[in-house]
Amino acid sequence: MKIKYLKLDKVEGPLIVLSGVKHAAYDEIVDIEVGSGQHKKGRVVQIDRDKVVIQVFESTAGMALNNTSVAFTGRPMQIPLSKGILGRVFNGIGEAIDGAGFYSDCKYEIVGRPINPVGRKYPRDYIQTGVSSIDGLTTLIRGQKLPIFSGDGLPHNELAAQIVKQAKLSKRGKADSKEDNFAIVFAAMGIKHDEAEFFKKQFEAAGVLNRVVMYLNLADEPIVERITTPRCALTAAEHLAFEHDMHILVIMTNMTSYCEALREISSAREEVPSRKGYPGYLYSDLASLYERAGMTKTSKGSITQIPILTMPNDDIAHPVPDLTGFITEGQIILSRELYQRNINPPINVLPSLSRLMKDGIGEGFTREDHPDVANQTFSSYSHVKEVRALAQVIGEDDISELDKKYMEFGRQFEQRLVSQGFEVNRSIEQTLDMMWQLLTYLPKEELNRLKPELTEKYYKG
Repeated sequence: MKIKYLKLDKVEGPLIVLSGVKHAAYDEIVDIEVGSGQHKKGRVVQIDRDKVVIQVFESTAGMALNNTSVAFTGRPMQIPLSKGILGRVFNGIGEAIDGAGFYSDCKYEIVGRPINPVGRKYPRDYIQTGVSSIDGLTTLIRGQKLPIFSGDGLPHNELAAQIVKQAKLSKRGKADSKEDNFAIVFAAMGIKHDEAEFFKKQFEAAGVLNRVVMYLNLADEPIVERITTPRCALTAAEHLAFEHDMHILVIMTNMTSYCEALREISSAREEVPSRKGYPGYLYSDLASLYERAGMTKTSKGSITQIPILTMPNDDIAHPVPDLTGFITEGQIILSRELYQRNINPPINVLPSLSRLMKDGIGEGFTREDHPDVANQTFSSYSHVKEVRALAQVIGEDDISELDKKYMEFGRQFEQRLVSQGFEVNRSIEQTLDMMWQLLTYLPKEELNRLKPELTEKYYKG
């Protein structure tokens, strides 16, 4: 039998405070009834002796100290899950919002099930995104967490939609790499209504909605719900990956909105702030999300993560990208300078990195020439930056003939390989072939990172 507490001590923002509470547990879900008969849910976030602080999952408007009752459920937050979630749209607390109900006997706690480090399997196979600058130079490996660092006004939403529409498993000798064994869990936090419509229309037009699960928290919805959104999405991903042996790609946008919600609630709880007002536990909180990616030795399924975050003032040293970079295995960085030159997607190749790329490319994975041609392309483009800096000082007409060839290589690299648009889907073979074509703008003797047998086979200069 539930005990109802009939009087609140305080209502402050999204928080309510009760005293005289017995046997409450951290993260416990509570049922709240407002005098008008309206029912809401909340979550215990702080316990101090018999005093309990509760986050309300909806607005606290209309709540008064004497017209609200609270009943403790004795369990943490759970959401119903089955394979039937594919093609459905849910809100940030796991309730269907696409016009149809959803019911399942199986309910799962959203706090997740940590993967035993000893039971983890090292990521190997790649996921093809169809985006050349990712597949060729910062390859996404199945089971990896590879964030996208963007800035305000940059087209990270378009890139996210492109990856959702085009992503697929590698087919090279893998018996479990079936198209129906791959799905995408898409979590959006603090996005505007027009952005939510953009994603829905993009997925419907591409015909991929039946393999996408969407968890949406809109900008005008409670910030408390924003904190549960990625946890609901990752719980759904774990269910599909580890109980249905599926390969799941989780795309979460925007992690900066998530962190700002965390900061706002931390401030309401009067916690001691850390860097730029964020709570001191921001690192461990982000790690509790990012570390839910991976593969296990006991399951055929996998969870791969692409968190997307915006850097305030394009500052990569801001706490959110800074801490994310520590936890994840690389980053893809969008460039405002490339975007202003109409290069889309504006991926800045040189500071971008995939730390697991070396273990998931080459013979048996992508193609035997991939490691060498990627190294050579990266090295050559890096030299282009040096030549451009020199040309700004002495003028492009006065640089050497070799440097002029590097300048042309750089222009062609950006215009042809990086700037492919948001509707073009390239296979890994097309990407690698294009990288070889671009290297023909350079003399053969400059290609010092390629094995002679690969140069003989692929170089057509």
